[in-house]
Amino acid sequence: MKRTTNALPSTLPQGAPPLRHYLQFADFTADEYHYLFGRAALIKKKFKTFTKHHTLVDRTLAMIFEKASTRTRVSFEAGMYQMGGSVVHLTTGDSQLGRAEPIEDSARVISRMTDIVMIRTYEQTKIERFAAYSRVPVINGLTNEFHPCQILADLFTYIEHRGPIQGKTVAWVGDGNNMANTWLQAAALLGFHLRVSTPSGYELDAKIAIPAHGTGAGSYQTYSNPLDACTGADLVTTDVWTSMGFEAENEVRRTAFAQWCVSRQMMAAAQPDALFMHCLPAHRGEEVEAEVIDGPQSVVWDEAENRMHVQKALMEYLLLGRQA
Repeated sequence: MKRTTNALPSTLPQGAPPLRHYLQFADFTADEYHYLFGRAALIKKKFKTFTKHHTLVDRTLAMIFEKASTRTRVSFEAGMYQMGGSVVHLTTGDSQLGRAEPIEDSARVISRMTDIVMIRTYEQTKIERFAAYSRVPVINGLTNEFHPCQILADLFTYIEHRGPIQGKTVAWVGDGNNMANTWLQAAALLGFHLRVSTPSGYELDAKIAIPAHGTGAGSYQTYSNPLDACTGADLVTTDVWTSMGFEAENEVRRTAFAQWCVSRQMMAAAQPDALFMHCLPAHRGEEVEAEVIDGPQSVVWDEAENRMHVQKALMEYLLLGRQA
């Protein structure tokens, strides 16, 4: 019997780019990110001036959620509609995804009916298995190991406010989670310095991120004192102490992370024009003081909006390639 391959279907439009997935930040090159940031700026400018940008007419995005979402759903769904496309929203509760259908079978079917897929799930291996059997691009909307779309938005926000990030210093304060892993990949690719400060037992596991690209030695340093990590930083960023899937550890983490609340003192130790970012949702008084997240150095609302603009640029790039 002839084996079926996972190659692109022959009915794709002539000139379509080769099949690419975006499963972690290291999947793209620095040059590709330079293009995406420029394209996102153009797309955002059009959005702000009510100028249509319908490059994805008749294209359909499938959004698959195994984890709850606000910003990921709104940013992808609104973004796809704004580019003239349509959206199919799936959860494990209203599809065969939650009824023990092999993920490989779901990928084969969904990718024959839609043009691009975004998945927000738990283990990175699940999205990798889906992508291996998908005939269309697959985007990581968040996994336990990586959150590339968020870091894409964060970097675009920094560039928008302060210019190139190459050579700058980013301080990560808090859990060594999917965000920290993705920041590490970004630092290695884009040439900025990452400082990581986490409580003992919650350190970043560089082995998760570094083997993906084989480089990055010296791209980050660890600090036991979060104030030291923030001193002289150009950007200070954090996340909730307890990520989705780890709720049972909430009380233990509250105790362990007590000294890792981004404070006014930490921001004062950073560069005078340093920015503060948080991927949201935020818990004021836990991982960040209210005076910081609601203060003049905070750009969290621009950061949240920019998820939509960079994801529009990302979907367009995966489906159409570079545009003039």
